[in-house]
This record gives sequence, C-alpha cells and structure tokens, in this order.
Amino acid sequence: MLAGKSVIQRVYEQVKGLVDFAVVATDHQLIAEEVRRFGGEVVMTSPDHKSGTDRCNEAFDKVGRGFDVVINVQGDEPFIQPSQIQAIKDCFDDESVDIATLVKPFDVNDGFDALVNPNSPKVVLGNDNQALYFSRSVIPFIRGKEQGTEWMSTHTFYKHIGIYAYRAQVLSEITALPQSSLELAESLEQLRWLQNGYKIKAGITNVETVGIDTPEDLQRAELFIKNAALS
Repeated sequence: MLAGKSVIQRVYEQVKGLVDFAVVATDHQLIAEEVRRFGGEVVMTSPDHKSGTDRCNEAFDKVGRGFDVVINVQGDEPFIQPSQIQAIKDCFDDESVDIATLVKPFDVNDGFDALVNPNSPKVVLGNDNQALYFSRSVIPFIRGKEQGTEWMSTHTFYKHIGIYAYRAQVLSEITALPQSSLELAESLEQLRWLQNGYKIKAGITNVETVGIDTPEDLQRAELFIKNAALS
C-alpha cells in the first residue's frame, strides 16, 4: 500500500489513459485479485519467465494481436509520467526503430558515486538517439580528464530507465533469442537485442521516478507523495 492505494493500482492509473489498452500481467493470484478489485484488466502468466519481456510477450499473445506497439511498464513505477510514455511512443515515428526505451542525463549534483554505481546502467547514444551500447561500467571513458566532477562537467552521461516498448513482431522475435555473450557478461538483456542487430532508440526524459524495490524505497515514495501534496 502507498498512501491509501496499492502500488499496482497507482501504476495502472498512471498508464491507462495514455495507451489504447492497459493490462496487468502477473503470475500471482493476490495481485490479480487486487487488479480486479479496483476494476483493472489483468492476465495470468507463467511463473517461469526469466524476464519481464518474456512475461510481456505471453500477455500480449493472450490479449490478442492487433496492436502495433507494446509498452512494458514495470509494476513498481507508480510515478511514471505522461511525458515519459509519450517520449517512448514518439520513438516509433521512425519506422526503422524496433525497440524503444528511456534514458535520463546524470545530474552533476548527484555526484560521481551515482555515475559509477553498477546498479545504474549507462548507455551511449548515437546522433539519432540510437542506443550504441549499455553497460554497468561508466561509458564513455573520458581521456585526459580527471575522473569525477571533471568528467561529468565535460560530457553528458545517460542513465538507463528500464521501460521498454517493442513493435509487436519484434517482441515475439526477441523472446525466442538465446542469451548472448554480452548479455551474460553484463547481465543486461537489452544487449542480446543489440548483439542480434535490433535497433533500440532512446527517448530522453528529465523526470526522476521512484521505483519500489525495497521497504526503504516505499518509505521514500510515501515521502515523495507527501511533499508533492504539500507543494
């Protein structure tokens, strides 16, 4: 529960009005019951999926074809914003794009420790915002500059936000691919797609969301809502 509503209800309500059809994909009966309680759409999926992309593909198969693009929003992102969903959708104006995701520039005020944190994947973009590579390491390496604030003040580093969207046909294709060597090395499934030649385009957002992975994150989210109400 988060400020009187379940987290999954907050995510659903944030997304529902921004897409043609929204559905919660879950393997847990209690989550399904909660979604039905607040009037949401839900589909049960296998408990054996190794990634959210695999679960998304099964849900899409069960919901039925007919949609051009599938957006995969994690169930722990109650503060996802309309501008972020729109940035993802806009990526598909380019017909060559197979997959879209979001990135956010690292803020110098967050400090160098935030940049080097391996739990916060980095991404290097091409001139058309095409993702060239994702890594848990800091990329690119800034030669001739002292590591720290000098790096961050001379180059824009991008943090990957784990929201994906896929063209419908691409979604079924990438879930059939075996794990790749780069994916196994970095434990980042998007590297499997890049290694197999799929084009990933990044929408850029300056909105910082609060994902909820731990009890401490839930406390931060409660504070976030309280401060938003006060302002």
